[in-house]
Amino acid sequence: MRAERLQQRQEARRAALLETGIELLGHPEGPTVTLRAVCSAAGLTQRYFYESFTDRDAYVQAVFDHVASQAITVILHAYTSAAGDLSSRTHAVIEAFTKMIIDHPAAGRVLVLAPFTEPALGRSGLGRVPEFVDLVADRFDAYGETDDRRTAAVAAIGALSSLYASYLDGTLTISRDKLVSACVKSVLDAGRP
Repeated sequence: MRAERLQQRQEARRAALLETGIELLGHPEGPTVTLRAVCSAAGLTQRYFYESFTDRDAYVQAVFDHVASQAITVILHAYTSAAGDLSSRTHAVIEAFTKMIIDHPAAGRVLVLAPFTEPALGRSGLGRVPEFVDLVADRFDAYGETDDRRTAAVAAIGALSSLYASYLDGTLTISRDKLVSACVKSVLDAGRP
């Protein structure tokens, strides 16, 4: 029983550190992830930080992976829950994904901007892109060839990344509805040979 309580507390501390990391890594003015900032914001000592993470870089990677996994879960849930054709399902997925990253912009910045601004992510942050490409490519059955599906999916992901990045950094100042429409159009255009 005691070991179970200790494990629960350790998991709770790790979860608190990850949530803190989303806010710091996704800060509007750029990542502000230092060991001192993380521990202070989470209300934990360095001892508890090192209980879950080997160093700052491992922590940053874990925060990014946490958000990327949440995004994949949101996408899959929206796609499987939606009824109808590719257009209807695409709209449902874009709505759900937009809700995730616009309603919690720090998470959006972690996912879309941090791989380009945080040295600890470098290529590893972009290493999750193939997972998103596969999610899209698997739905582009209008293309006969697997290479064509993947190429179209890469184009769609690139367009979405640019739209969301511009929206999150304030260079694209359109309504949320227009953002969703532009994203849906980008995906559907890429999905048509």
